[in-house]
Amino acid sequence: MLPDRLSSSFQTASQGMAVQREKIAAATRNIANAGTSAPAGSPDSYRPQTVQTSVGNRNEFQRALLENISTLRQTNSKHIAAPGAISTGASGRPAGSLGPQSEIVETERYRHEFDPNHPDADENGMVRYPDVDLIREMTQLVSANRLYEANLSAIEAEKQILKRSFEI
Repeated sequence: MLPDRLSSSFQTASQGMAVQREKIAAATRNIANAGTSAPAGSPDSYRPQTVQTSVGNRNEFQRALLENISTLRQTNSKHIAAPGAISTGASGRPAGSLGPQSEIVETERYRHEFDPNHPDADENGMVRYPDVDLIREMTQLVSANRLYEANLSAIEAEKQILKRSFEI
């Protein structure tokens, strides 16, 4: 269906933007809580977060591509027909579900520092902090920001293509 084809690129790019927003949020939470401590065994201790992403199934992408190709018509006999085109209708599958998916995972990584005067120090004078690598987190922030901008550029390009196609 034509409206699904038009909106699928927007939906895929917006899913990519959502993943990057999650990465930015997780990195900022990690940076903000890098110096927080809690007594050993406390449920209030901050656990560093990472965002795990997964891409859609390759077979699902191929099926969706073939469905869209099969609805195209050959208007000129000199044009080459689409290879492997099948004549099936739309499956009713959400158009944007081919994009990346993400989930936030908390890790139980801690570093210990000797500070016997700290209120959260254990009997040996060790204080437990979340094991947050600030350089890695800042790199995640920059990378996620750039990828967010790339997805935004893809949306802008698609808008320009649509705008120009309506001018024809």
